[in-house]
Amino acid sequence: MISEAIDFRYLLIENYKKLKLTEDELVTIFVIDHLIGQGNTLITADLLALKMSFSSADLDKILASLFKKKIIDYVTVKNNTVTTLDPLKEKLYSEFQLSLKQEKEEKSSKKIKDELTNIYNQFEELLNRQLSPVEVSKIREWVSYGYSDEMIINALKDALNKGKKTLRAVDKILLTYQLRDDLQSEGFSPINDQWNKNLEETIKIAKTPWLDNKNGK
Repeated sequence: MISEAIDFRYLLIENYKKLKLTEDELVTIFVIDHLIGQGNTLITADLLALKMSFSSADLDKILASLFKKKIIDYVTVKNNTVTTLDPLKEKLYSEFQLSLKQEKEEKSSKKIKDELTNIYNQFEELLNRQLSPVEVSKIREWVSYGYSDEMIINALKDALNKGKKTLRAVDKILLTYQLRDDLQSEGFSPINDQWNKNLEETIKIAKTPWLDNKNGK
């Protein structure tokens, strides 16, 4: 059932073309909803004709069409046949959920694109050259792993401060960041030690204070 916090009438107006409803069917749905709200249970063509300018014959066809399109349904409640708009509301709820998902994905895609652009620009400025296709691919890989643009750029700055200009050096620093964060928050890290360090050295790395590069350290 669609959430009561969401006005299905608004969703209906936004989506009725997508549901392949005609304007005649749209206004009929609104009247059906109005009559149900007044306490009517079985909505017939004759009952609708009292509120609308359509003939009972035309409304019979509209009701048949709405039933065929699975917009309305007739269910039995306490031995009485009842007209319900639940199928419509379920469709509208699904469309609403889908639109929310698409909007979220679009925002996420834009965020990733903006982050990548920022990283590319910062790397080319700090390295004073254009990035190679292999380097671009590696940066995209880091972003896909969940590293933020700030973390990636800081890793490059740390590498440059140590006199290293390769992305391999940046990759090692990013892994060190991850080791540090994992050990501080969880007490362990799933990352394999790529430098064949022993446990004591790994813990030492995790406890190392990471200062702002602006301090030159």
